[in-house]
Amino acid sequence: MEKRLLKSRTDRQLCGVCGGLARYLNVDATIVRLAFVVVSLLDGIGVLLYILLCLVMPQEPEAEVGPAALPVQEPAPALEQGEVVQEEQG
Repeated sequence: MEKRLLKSRTDRQLCGVCGGLARYLNVDATIVRLAFVVVSLLDGIGVLLYILLCLVMPQEPEAEVGPAALPVQEPAPALEQGEVVQEEQG
């Protein structure tokens, strides 16, 4: 499977750009966010770059993340009032 640069649906603060870049570069998203802040404070190009990437980067598909990708678990049976759960000893 090829590695693609996508906006993250789960690791996001605004648009998911830093989370997607972090996943693509295999680094922590905090490092990418700090880099954007530093570049923005130094010459302001970081804000323009973030907006450009927010518009250009495709969104991560829903099938790859979120509850739809997790296995479905059956709910535990409800207990009647006053019923006590006994553990099996083996």
